[in-house]
Amino acid sequence: MHNYKQLEIWKLSRNFSVPIYKLTATFPESEKFGLISQLRCACISVSSNIAEGSGRNSDKDFIKFLQYAVGSCREIDTQLLISYDF
Repeated sequence: MHNYKQLEIWKLSRNFSVPIYKLTATFPESEKFGLISQLRCACISVSSNIAEGSGRNSDKDFIKFLQYAVGSCREIDTQLLISYDF
């Protein structure tokens, strides 16, 4: 079991949520339940998956949750690119 609060990647991912929330606050109201919601959920998911995985009983499970966190990062990347397109 890992103490997620001591993991540098968890700290960075937690801090990453702030600029995403600030950015999405500038999006049009019509995106409230679209890209805004998707981006905010995905950025919270990164640090949440790291924290959840750290509480699992094996490194194999922890790695699985780290992979989920990476997947959320790719989701954010895609959503930011789509946001830029609009």
